[in-house]
Amino acid sequence: MTLKDFRDLLQQHSKEIEDLTNRRMPVIVGQMAVSHFKENFRQSGFVNNGLQPWQKAKRLGTGKSAASNYKTLTSGRTHLMSSVKYTPGNAQVVISNNVPYAAIHNEGGPVNTHPAVTPKMRKFAWAKYYEALNGQKPGKDVDVSIPQDAVRWRALALTKKTKLDIKFMMPKRQFIGESKELTDKINAKWESEISKILNI
Repeated sequence: MTLKDFRDLLQQHSKEIEDLTNRRMPVIVGQMAVSHFKENFRQSGFVNNGLQPWQKAKRLGTGKSAASNYKTLTSGRTHLMSSVKYTPGNAQVVISNNVPYAAIHNEGGPVNTHPAVTPKMRKFAWAKYYEALNGQKPGKDVDVSIPQDAVRWRALALTKKTKLDIKFMMPKRQFIGESKELTDKINAKWESEISKILNI
């Protein structure tokens, strides 16, 4: 096939190629991207030139609660993962996650929050205190004889503060972004779809 033949072939199928570019590929790419980014949650890392593992959450492996059984950034609701969406447009697609805490997890950075100390929070703190005791009864010297986790939960349950001042550095656990593997899959899909149209 000469270059002129190829140009003629493109011209003959220009409407189909335009439809693929403007309408079909944004949907195809959106679906591929969402699938790829959700897989990052299952693998507990970001796939780009291989798997870049996330820093593990502290709750993992403690065995003290149901939350310890879930992977980093996941829970029984899988809210963060299931909120990865795509919005197709004309020859483009936008991948997003509108969960308020999505960006800080994806990019990492300082967190400074001031939650109110509510009766519900105090009740939860007492429950965690007794859970941390693990059947152990506090002795006379309470702070020495019980686990430090229990000491912290008891302090929260008894605090006179009405608001907490919590500051910490959120580690970067990227789940959305540029990925070589995803780009390669998209390029292969594009070539496959063009080949079908041109029958080559």
